[in-house]
Amino acid sequence: MLYWLLKNLIATPIVNLVFRPWSQGHENLPETGGVILASNHLSFVDSVFLPLAMRRRITFLAKSDYYTGRGLKGWISRTFFLSVGMLPIDRSGGKASEASLQTGLGVLARGEVLGIYPEGTRSPDGSMYRGRTGVARMVLEGRVPVVPVAMIDTEKVMPLGRKLPRIRRVGVVFGRPLDFSRFEGLESDRFILRSVTDEIMYELRRLSGQAYVDVYASSVKERQVAQRQAAQRQAGQSQVPQRLAAQKPVAPTPPTTDEQVSASR
Repeated sequence: MLYWLLKNLIATPIVNLVFRPWSQGHENLPETGGVILASNHLSFVDSVFLPLAMRRRITFLAKSDYYTGRGLKGWISRTFFLSVGMLPIDRSGGKASEASLQTGLGVLARGEVLGIYPEGTRSPDGSMYRGRTGVARMVLEGRVPVVPVAMIDTEKVMPLGRKLPRIRRVGVVFGRPLDFSRFEGLESDRFILRSVTDEIMYELRRLSGQAYVDVYASSVKERQVAQRQAAQRQAGQSQVPQRLAAQKPVAPTPPTTDEQVSASR
């Protein structure tokens, strides 16, 4: 109930008035039954504009960090994400990854819509990065179609690091459903999983027009963090000699001849 109240009475009227989003390809969305919406990921607001562009309710798997905040801010965050259909998952790997898979499969088994970002994280620079094969496992084990979704220009509204959105027009493009039933029973074959994932990413790239980089976005972000930390350390080391020079005691000025004579008296 809260989901529909927020969507129809609050979020949709405000977003349509301020951002004037456009969308196309609604005929590609199944009206009933389980389906995966696989989207590129440019901005935090992707999870806002995508649900508002469709009639059916969509559930996203969100990192559990969004639900662990304390105090009033933490409560507001948890309430918001749960109300807009986001389920917390642990992305630390191993058993946590298996639990996340089962959570997503449960959504599909109920005949609902599951939203997934195959890249695993937001693009650091607007390019499209290599997809992770978790989406392929979800598709093959859930035995559902995949609708590729391209978010357009959302990174201009709220790029990485920005806390408040800019006013820009954004778009949502729904592609034709992809059927991978030919691979049924092969969800444990890593080559099949990679093939399915790459096909999904190809369609996303075609719809969005993004440049493609064949590495994981998370690897790029980790490298950027390491570079910033190295630059900060180097900057701190270069300031040490300057601080030492500033603290170096100044040698007293030798007395003038007049001062020496005065002192001898």
